[in-house]
Amino acid sequence: MSSVTQLIRYGVAFTDTWRQATDSSDLHLTPQRKPSWLETPWGGHYHGGNLFLDRPFPVRLTGTKYACGRGGCGACTVMVSKHDPVSRKIRHFSVTACLVPICSLYGAAVTTVEGVGSIKTRLHPVQERIAKSHGTQCGFCTPGMVMSMYTLLRNHPQPSEEQLMEALGGNLCRCTGYRPILESGRTFCAESSGCQQKGRGKCCLDQGENICTELFAKDEFQPLDPTQELIFPPELLRMAENPEKRTLTFHGERVTWISPGTLKDLLELKVKHPDAPLILGNTSLGPAKKSQGHFHPVLLSPARISELSMVSTTSEGLTIGAGCSLAQVKDILAGRVSELPEEKTQTYRALLKHLKRLAGQQIRNMASLGGHIMSRHCYSDLNPVLAVGNTALNLMSKEGTRQIPLDRDFLAGLASADLKPEEILESVYIPHSQRWEFVSAFRQAQCQQNALADVTAGMRVLFQEGTDTIEDLSLAYGGVGDATISAQKSCQQLLGRHWNEPMLDEACRLLLDEVSLPGGAPGGSVEFKRTLVVSFFFKFYLEVLQELKKPGKLLLPEGDRWSLHPESGGSVIGQATPEIKGSQGISRLPLQSVDSHQALQDPVGRPIMHLSGLKHATGEAIFCDDIPTVDKELFMALVTSTRAHAKIISVDLSKALELPGVVDVITAEDIPGTNGAEDDRLLAVDKVLCVGQIVCAVVAETEAQAKRAVEETKIAYEDLEPVIFTIEDAIKHSSFLCPEKKLEQGNVEKAFEEVDQIVEGEVHVGGQEHFYMETQRVLVIPKTEDKELDIYVSTQDPAHVQKTVSSTLDIPINRITCHVKRVGGGFGGKVGRPAVLGAIAAVGNWLPHSSCLLDREDDMLITGGRHPLFGKYKVGFMNSGRIRALDIECFINGGCTLDDSELVTEFLILKMENAYKIHNLRFRGRACMTNLPSNTAFRGFGFPQGTLVTESCITAVAAKCGPSVREKNMYKTVDKTIYKQAFNPEPLIRCWNELAEFNKKNYWRKRGLAVVPMKFSVGFAATSFHQAAALVHIYTDGSVLVTHGGNELGQGIHTKMLQVASRELKVPTSHMHICETSTATVPNTIATAASIGSDVNGRAVQNACQILLKRLEPIIKKNPEGTWEDWIEAAFEQRISLSATGYFRGYEAFMDWEKGEGDPFPYYVYGAASSEVEVDCLTGAHKVKKIRTDIVMDACCSLNPAIDIGQIEGSFTQGMGLYTTEEELKYSPEGVLYSRGPDDYKIPTITDVPEEFNVSLLPSSQTPLTIYSSKGLGESGMFLGSSVFFAIADAVATARRERDIAEDFTVRSPATPERVRMACADRFTEMSLSPPWAPPF
Repeated sequence: MSSVTQLIRYGVAFTDTWRQATDSSDLHLTPQRKPSWLETPWGGHYHGGNLFLDRPFPVRLTGTKYACGRGGCGACTVMVSKHDPVSRKIRHFSVTACLVPICSLYGAAVTTVEGVGSIKTRLHPVQERIAKSHGTQCGFCTPGMVMSMYTLLRNHPQPSEEQLMEALGGNLCRCTGYRPILESGRTFCAESSGCQQKGRGKCCLDQGENICTELFAKDEFQPLDPTQELIFPPELLRMAENPEKRTLTFHGERVTWISPGTLKDLLELKVKHPDAPLILGNTSLGPAKKSQGHFHPVLLSPARISELSMVSTTSEGLTIGAGCSLAQVKDILAGRVSELPEEKTQTYRALLKHLKRLAGQQIRNMASLGGHIMSRHCYSDLNPVLAVGNTALNLMSKEGTRQIPLDRDFLAGLASADLKPEEILESVYIPHSQRWEFVSAFRQAQCQQNALADVTAGMRVLFQEGTDTIEDLSLAYGGVGDATISAQKSCQQLLGRHWNEPMLDEACRLLLDEVSLPGGAPGGSVEFKRTLVVSFFFKFYLEVLQELKKPGKLLLPEGDRWSLHPESGGSVIGQATPEIKGSQGISRLPLQSVDSHQALQDPVGRPIMHLSGLKHATGEAIFCDDIPTVDKELFMALVTSTRAHAKIISVDLSKALELPGVVDVITAEDIPGTNGAEDDRLLAVDKVLCVGQIVCAVVAETEAQAKRAVEETKIAYEDLEPVIFTIEDAIKHSSFLCPEKKLEQGNVEKAFEEVDQIVEGEVHVGGQEHFYMETQRVLVIPKTEDKELDIYVSTQDPAHVQKTVSSTLDIPINRITCHVKRVGGGFGGKVGRPAVLGAIAAVGNWLPHSSCLLDREDDMLITGGRHPLFGKYKVGFMNSGRIRALDIECFINGGCTLDDSELVTEFLILKMENAYKIHNLRFRGRACMTNLPSNTAFRGFGFPQGTLVTESCITAVAAKCGPSVREKNMYKTVDKTIYKQAFNPEPLIRCWNELAEFNKKNYWRKRGLAVVPMKFSVGFAATSFHQAAALVHIYTDGSVLVTHGGNELGQGIHTKMLQVASRELKVPTSHMHICETSTATVPNTIATAASIGSDVNGRAVQNACQILLKRLEPIIKKNPEGTWEDWIEAAFEQRISLSATGYFRGYEAFMDWEKGEGDPFPYYVYGAASSEVEVDCLTGAHKVKKIRTDIVMDACCSLNPAIDIGQIEGSFTQGMGLYTTEEELKYSPEGVLYSRGPDDYKIPTITDVPEEFNVSLLPSSQTPLTIYSSKGLGESGMFLGSSVFFAIADAVATARRERDIAEDFTVRSPATPERVRMACADRFTEMSLSPPWAPPF
């Protein structure tokens, strides 16, 4: 079943017999990857990116990106427009194209980002503003963001901020931190949440003429003119007004899609195909087909049947058609809530609360009410509420109609209470609530929005009139069983009871008995879920209690402690119902302006827009997979191990090779050169060391054929022992990848003897998935002679790809050229892994061109991520808080091969002291070998894990001695690190003091507060890694081409390089261009990593430009009044070379591990961050009401403050994800990765942005070491995300103190809601634990 993503990006060619097929109501689809044309059977036209499925037209639209294939990331968002037969209006709604079957688009107009605007014609205001507001970095997610905002504006030209947040809730971004994206969207909003003092003409942050708080000028934006938007195609409108009644049938290779035109036809088809599912939004079947292989030979689409979208109201209730989308249901319910008295809309309000958080906007636009109900997912948000609300289901078949209740039997799938095979769900009846009836809904998920719930609940109580005596009670839970569970027995036993504390205690006991989860229940988290069962009821109890206290209700009896303390209950209730605040993401950005004497055309230090920003926004920025296919291009799919540690007995390729389209299967025997390293093979030989290790690769004519052949490749294994997955098991088996790394200073043992207090503790830091939006991709194009290869690859290190392919094929490096135009996010994950894929794809270079694109599932399975860490600390300190001794031992999980684990261990040890001067220190580190995919480089390279151990230690001391412990122990004057490198901490102290001063002026009521300092060392610990080269050409028309060895990953390196070249040559950036990074123009490059890309490549570009300018000096002196073009023409006439190679020899860096000393890093970046958080102790949710983050960063003299602040915000948000939302990757007992996509792995979303986000750069200072005294800021902000973690820990510690529970507890990162809730131990957790236990946080 082909999706709209394939339609848009790759096209779909119908067979030549489509006219005959149309006559017989049969339409045959033949999916192709990237043909030039699309033929459809309905006659029509093509406008820009508007895909009206009605005539042949050229496709090649690559703006819509494919990132996850499950509808969970929003990268493939497009706008679908349809004529609504009920309202007779045009509906515009955003959808994720990867889930929308092409067959479902009959009569629809699909608008892609290309149809919105183009740099070639005219930009749309949405595209202009997101680019000029610096809302793009890598740009892979930007088209999806644009389409979500564009669709919002088509429906609401002046949206509210809440509508903006909802519209973007289904779009993920891994780079920006979302703040600038929100800022661009706010420029369209009717109201603004900007500085409240702006009305007086002065911003509260304006501190003088040298301070600037704006990164873009709003008055330069073109206005939004809704009258200029594309109209709905008249031909489609005519089709809608005279709808086609015939049944349309689409025949695929394995699937038949049938779309009846009338209700009668649908009912007849259901008799003929009783097992065929009805499909509307494909939000359930689509992901299941992709991840679980679910397959249905016949699919029935009732999308054209208007009866299923009808809505009717009576005095008793509301009937909603089963075909209505969840977004439509939300609007319908909101309308009824606004029209009816509150007492009649209790159920509707509860449903609305969940509909705001159920998935993202795109999924709500696609998913239908009937589909959601009939899917009966155990984690359903709506079914528990519908069940307690006495909802009825109206069923229809050829034999007639009937009504059944949506009750526990239906939800359990009992045949007696279910639909018959020939029946369909026509509509859903939801009755009004009544006086003295209260309905509430609760959910707890890993994230506020766009995340499946851990537990959901619907609760309803009806009192005898004028009393607090329970007349009827219904409680239903999702997420605690195989289906939604109704606590019917508990409710029956509580009838007639008063709504008081004895009833509450009895209800909790009954619920835990009835809603029982065995210890091995699916999904785990048994104690957490049991706790939520009673915590949710307690919230409901308080909500109802508060309602009963309102005037006109009744007086509560004295003695109920909750009625006597409304502040306590009200606070909990407020936290129970968090709203998506429109004010999230406000940022105040005090920046130092450029020097007033700086030339206007000199761009250095100015907030220049990202070089590709506009192309990102229009979808015209080309990524690796956007390169047009070439004739006879082949596609590669990888066969990976299914065993964690086993001997390969045999590999049977016979069935795979017999399949149509399969060209070859590449094994280790086919490699002419080196098969990787001895301990890290490209393709497995004899044995496998982890699930996901690559064994062989299938090459076929299409991706689908290659993937099918993978399934037919049979490998026999013999399991080996031991199988090691955890750090603890590795320690037990002494399984290590490299020798221990150790640094020590002072006399640690003696210092421990002399201190007043000693604290020992453990820290666990989970791993992290890179989750770059663009997965691993490579295209290998062999040339016709001399064994030459062109490789187009998404990598941070093209030279490494080049070298690996060279050794694999046993050909010289000079025959291989690697091209990198741009990379859709890397974060360290595209340093080493692309070389493996490139080498395997190149092995068959005698074949036609071959490409390899990893799906999100395979990417997460194969590539590894951040190293999990286990650390133990022992700290000795005086009662004053001065730390005298610190001993830390750390172990990281390196996976099955060495990869970068030894380097990560070294960097972790070198950076672990952070900002603290402790005279007696001992740091030790080991990398463990386990049977998991090898972990690799990740932004921060050990610093975020190791420094969390140090900060946890400092926090433990602060709990004993007060909050001043950090400041007391920080470096204060020029000093030396533990490895004897001298440095000046003055910028660190300035950051700390600036932050303290800022917080004094901005007081908030704090539930959890944390402030962390940071000293981050930049660069590699090796001199040879700090070199760089550049090549600058000046052409005779005066235009300049700049090439250098850095790769554009979204960090704006190309933009900064043009700023450098512009300053040096004194030529506007409009005269300059950067084409790509290529190993043919700049050889022997170093990986773009370690935050030094702009530093070293900037120096190389500067050197090249200075060489050229020196050559031009005589000509300029001779004609000082001439133009740039005059000088270049004269230079050419005088045979002066207008091409120069620039080179930067690099910083000196070394480390002697035997002596424990060296100068491993060129310089340091300093910063500090404070965060405040409110935690819901009943659910573990944080950021419920308020969260605020203030960051001060030492950037010296920023090359581009807009880009640098974007890097700070993006890395902070990624760090916040590491420490809070990004739950560790989950593996089965056999080592199979469960977390394989955005459904299972949650990176921060737009609703996780701090409500107030203040980022400021220290006033400029000078350092002669770097280009124009700038500093690399790509990684340093990661650790500052831990300020949120420690703020949560502070709130949890407060809760534990109130409960007289020991404050000392093991630190576990990330601080997921489960860990937070269980750490806030109370009577509900005690009830839920059997036997009682105190889980660590």
